[in-house]
Amino acid sequence: MAQGRRPYGKPTATPPEGWPIGTFTTYAEAQAAVDELSDRDEFPVSDLTIVGVDLMQVERVVGRLTWGKVLGGGALYGVWMGLFFGLLLGLFQEDWIAPLITGVVVGAVFGIILAAVPYGMQNGKRDFASTTEIVAGRYDVLCNPRNAEKARDLLAQRRLR
Repeated sequence: MAQGRRPYGKPTATPPEGWPIGTFTTYAEAQAAVDELSDRDEFPVSDLTIVGVDLMQVERVVGRLTWGKVLGGGALYGVWMGLFFGLLLGLFQEDWIAPLITGVVVGAVFGIILAAVPYGMQNGKRDFASTTEIVAGRYDVLCNPRNAEKARDLLAQRRLR
């Protein structure tokens, strides 16, 4: 069995291989370098890999949570879901307004319950909303050793322009 392969399913994760041909502060810059090499018809871009280095998990706090916001958000989500299912059920009946109203009301109630239970179980230990993302400190572009020198030269020509 080949290294990094399972007998079935997806291959196992392996560290990237290759020689570094460029280091960039943003993913967009690394992507632009790969795109530049891709524009050269003779260059095999399948030899390239973009690697995020010095990974950090960044959690950005976007606001404070209160019972009103939690219940309101749950109700709104439930109303939308109830509206969707009410419309679907209403398509198959002559009187489409009854399933629509029922779906909205039941959806709002379930939305409130499904939002209140997890928030209440936290006992005020997490009264804020946030988003989480993984960010790299830098991005390295690696190339298979057989084409690394050529790639480095092509990128150097790009920088001289």
